[in-house]
Amino acid sequence: MDVSNLAWAVTIGAIAALILVDLFTVSSKPHDVMFKEATLWSIFYIGIAVAFGMWVWSSYGSEFGTEYFAAYLVEKSLSVDNLFVFVIILTQFAVPSIYHQRVLLIGVMLALVLRAIFIAVGAAALAAFSFTFVIFGAILIWTGVGLFRHWDEDPDPSENFIVKRIRKRMATVDEYHGTKLFIRQNGKRFATPMFLVMISIGATDLLFALDSIPATFGVTSEAFLVFAANAFALLGLRALYFLLKGLLDKLIYLSLGLSIILIFIGIKLVLTFVHEIYTEVPKIPTLWSLAVIALILVVSTVASLIKSKQDPEAKAHAGRITASHHEDDKPTK
Repeated sequence: MDVSNLAWAVTIGAIAALILVDLFTVSSKPHDVMFKEATLWSIFYIGIAVAFGMWVWSSYGSEFGTEYFAAYLVEKSLSVDNLFVFVIILTQFAVPSIYHQRVLLIGVMLALVLRAIFIAVGAAALAAFSFTFVIFGAILIWTGVGLFRHWDEDPDPSENFIVKRIRKRMATVDEYHGTKLFIRQNGKRFATPMFLVMISIGATDLLFALDSIPATFGVTSEAFLVFAANAFALLGLRALYFLLKGLLDKLIYLSLGLSIILIFIGIKLVLTFVHEIYTEVPKIPTLWSLAVIALILVVSTVASLIKSKQDPEAKAHAGRITASHHEDDKPTK
C-alpha cells in the first residue's frame, strides 16, 4: 500500500482538527451529556470512519478497504472494554458527572499519542523481523486466555503501581477543584483527585495499547490503516461512553467474547508467520477474520441481553488479565 506523505498529513491534520474543535467548543464548558447529544456525536464519528473506509476502498482497492473495516471493527469492539474500565475509574474516584466528558477527552488524547508510538514501533518491527508476528500473536493469546479466565471480574485502579507511588510521594487533597490537576494551599502544592484520575486513565490507555495494537496488526500490516482505525475508534469512544453508559451492565458476556477474539487474532498472526515458511499452511483471509469477529460480537451481545432479561441481577464486568492482588493474598487451603 503506497500512501503518500500528503495522505498522511491530511489524515493526521483532520484528526487533530476534530480534537481541537471538540476541546475548545463542545467540552470546553463542563456539563452532563444527554442521550441525544451522545447519539448525534456517535453517528457523526461513525460516519467519518465509514467515509474514510470508503475512500480507502475506492483509492487503494477492496483488499485494503476490507482490512481497514476489519481493523476498525476490532478497535471498536475492544474500545467497549475500555469503557468498562473508564466507568470503574470515574466511579472509584467519585468524579462529578459534569467533568466526565473532559476527563474522557484527555484520555482519548493520551491514548492517541501512546498508540501512535506503539504503531510506529510495531510497523518497524514487522518490517525488520517477520518473527514479530509470532511475538504479537503470543501476546494476544496470553491476554485472551487471561481474560477468558477472569472475564467475570473487574480491575482495581487502586492496584496500579504508578497511582500507588504518586499517592506515597505527592501531597494530595480529597476535594475536586474543577478540572485543575494541581492547586496551592498555604504556599504548598497539592495534587487534586483529578490528577490521579488522569494518571489512572493514562495507565489504562497504555495497557490497552499493548493489546489493541497487536490485535489490529493481526488483520492488517499496513501502519496507515492501523493508525486510522485506532484514531477513528478512539474519537468516537467518548460519545459511545455516554451512549452505552446505561447499557454496559447488560453486556454480560462481552468480555468473554473479546477474549475469544483476541485468541483468534493471535492464532491468525502465528499462522501468518508459519505461512511464510511453509506456504502449504493457509493464512486466514481478512474477509473471514471480519466475519468471525462480527459473529462473535453478535453472539456475545445477544447472549448477554438474553441473560440480562432472564436474570436482572446479573451484571457485566470489564474482565482482567491476571488475578487480583487480594486473591493472590488469600491463604491456600
